[in-house]
Amino acid sequence: MVKHNNEIPNQHFRKDWQRRVRTWFNQPAGKVRRRNARVEKAKRLAPRPINQLRPIVRCQTVKYNTKVRAGRGFTLDEIKAAKINIKEARGFGIAVDHRRKNRSEEDFQQNVQRLKAYKAKLIVFPRKPTSKRAKAGDSTREERAAASQVTTKRVLPISKAQPRIKPRKITAAEKDFNAQQHLRKALTDTKLWGQRERRAAQKAEAAAQAALKKKRK
Repeated sequence: MVKHNNEIPNQHFRKDWQRRVRTWFNQPAGKVRRRNARVEKAKRLAPRPINQLRPIVRCQTVKYNTKVRAGRGFTLDEIKAAKINIKEARGFGIAVDHRRKNRSEEDFQQNVQRLKAYKAKLIVFPRKPTSKRAKAGDSTREERAAASQVTTKRVLPISKAQPRIKPRKITAAEKDFNAQQHLRKALTDTKLWGQRERRAAQKAEAAAQAALKKKRK
């Protein structure tokens, strides 16, 4: 017997769920197919890296901007600061993004140093392997013989520095500091800044008018 104003039980236990079951039996085969595709790509691009060099950028919004990740491409200013020809950058395996803008000097210098480190490790092969004449910018035979292909996802790894703070004693000023009171006062000062400025201006104007009246008398 149903009591009170409750929902009438109407559970559906006679659904033909066997016809709607989703299976993933092709998952192991897909893993093998992706791995073979990576091997074929590495053979096709050898001795070049299988991925392009990406810049270090920060995630969006205040919640995630402390995290760093790989961006779409380097800006034209970063490539120019690293003294790399913009037209040759893509040929060297450097991703270029002409839309991105540099808004932080620290991140700008970080990506410039990343480009310089990549350029120092770069081994340039001649356009024609059978050519005996070495062009300007090509690496030597010894360097080309010792070259190995980079097959990792990141050509240069992206790592965030973790600064370690040494433990110290809490000072008396820090013990007496009231964070809630400090934040509350800052919030009130921000909220009443316009009213206080207007009152101060009115008071100064009234004082100037009173001084002018005394001078006339």
